[in-house]
Amino acid sequence: MEFFQNKKPRGNSLLQTQAAELLVAGGALMSLSISDALVVVSYMHPRRVQAGEVLIREGESKGNDFMALLIEGEVTVESCATTAQRDSMVVTVLGPGSLVGELGIIDDEPRSASCIASTDLLLAILPRAAVEQLIEDEPAVAARLMLAVAKSVADHLRETNRKLVRFSQMTKALQEELGAVHSVNRRLLERASVAASAAAADKPPASN
Repeated sequence: MEFFQNKKPRGNSLLQTQAAELLVAGGALMSLSISDALVVVSYMHPRRVQAGEVLIREGESKGNDFMALLIEGEVTVESCATTAQRDSMVVTVLGPGSLVGELGIIDDEPRSASCIASTDLLLAILPRAAVEQLIEDEPAVAARLMLAVAKSVADHLRETNRKLVRFSQMTKALQEELGAVHSVNRRLLERASVAASAAAADKPPASN
């Protein structure tokens, strides 16, 4: 199923055009032009993934030197780093037009989250080796691609920061609420203790 081929479209050009349009949609690299996207897509290769399969595993670095454009299906992003135990927590759910694993074309660091196919997927994979070839063949397009990827990563970081701020605010509000509840409970316990002491003092001594 070769609907992408380096530099020249081959096979299903309609699907290649669809992939390029998704690449420049709001959820992906919208700062690229459609002509740039068509060039980038021509360096990608297709991959089908079955529901339940792990596309990217948190903590792994080997074999993860790629990013993927989601053409069909949904991916669940999960992380254990957000919990004290090793139980994973769903971070987000991604649909068509989303990019997965952009940092994989930049460095070899372990993945920060797992990406699991919620449904059957059709992906367009861009390996780091293909990016290196793109840099050699089309340096201007490659430069615009990397700038767009950098912006995408920066947007993700800003959104993460916003979520952390909201989480911090919620945590502070919860702590204040719990503090108020503890204060009320303390006063109630103190009053109950005083009442019990007074009742014990007023109780007549038992007769022999």
